[in-house]
Amino acid sequence: MTTLFGSLMLDIHGTWLTAEDRRILRQPEVGGLILFARNIEDPRQVRELCASIRAVRPDLLLAVDQEGGRVQRLRNGFVRLPAMRALADNDNAEQLAEHCGWLMATEVLAVGLDLSFAPVLDLDHQRSAVVGSRSFEGDAELATRLAGAFIRGMDAAGMAATGKHFPGHGWAEADSHVAIPVDERSLDEIRARDLVPFKRLSQQLAAVMPAHVIYPQVDAGPAGFSRRWLQDILRGELGFDGVIFSDDLSMAGAHVVGDAASRIEAALNAGCDMGLVCNDRASAELALGALQRLKVQPPKGLARMRGRGFARTDYREQPRWLQAVAALRAAQLID
Repeated sequence: MTTLFGSLMLDIHGTWLTAEDRRILRQPEVGGLILFARNIEDPRQVRELCASIRAVRPDLLLAVDQEGGRVQRLRNGFVRLPAMRALADNDNAEQLAEHCGWLMATEVLAVGLDLSFAPVLDLDHQRSAVVGSRSFEGDAELATRLAGAFIRGMDAAGMAATGKHFPGHGWAEADSHVAIPVDERSLDEIRARDLVPFKRLSQQLAAVMPAHVIYPQVDAGPAGFSRRWLQDILRGELGFDGVIFSDDLSMAGAHVVGDAASRIEAALNAGCDMGLVCNDRASAELALGALQRLKVQPPKGLARMRGRGFARTDYREQPRWLQAVAALRAAQLID
């Protein structure tokens, strides 16, 4: 049987599925579900929740944001990974980054999830509070090397990587969760620095997530709604042929396009394969209705985002686990 994926990723309110959750998840236009901290208690509960979701829709992509540092939804019973910016100051930074990628992916896969939206490829320009320590570095070359090592670790564990937030959120000071950030730099300036990690790693990334940032010297709209950014530059110039996920279309940075129905239509028209509508079930319903009216076809390529064989639950006894944890402890990056 061919696996079909819808174009909408949404969320649920609690730690178990309600009848209403089951109803909406059965809609073929829904292709994924993302968990937040409110959905998570401990590893056993997450495994049971994932199993109940797959009982309704075995084909759904199940995601989480598990970057490390302050963006880490899985906490109780999971390794508290450092913020990625803390790695660069170590002599063995690339090895530590690979350990972090493997540990993160292993734990996420072990509870039945497919992917974490990671790594962050934004550069730390010392301007954006929302990026800050989530970035590997401000230097494009070093950030690329460390992110590449993190991706190698993810790949070894069986998880596909998603680079975010294309073409770079590190210069714009506003937080796209609550405002509409603007980056006034020229395309040449962005190419010279912020695009470097995306360009160098384009063949290692299975997916990319664009930023809700407006770059007015390139396009009047946010990158996630821009064919110039997604088709001409990401696909054409950088040669990226993987999946494009929108960032959360409920964020303030996406509201310039209109309501949720308009936003998901604009994101898909620009080149996104799947739109995320989170923390607002009414908006998710609007987006779903738009996909049903438009008769959007299932996007191609999403199957590559499935976890490649879920990790065993006894992963903490594996030699690689013990080695990775020992290295991070020696660098005083985890407890």
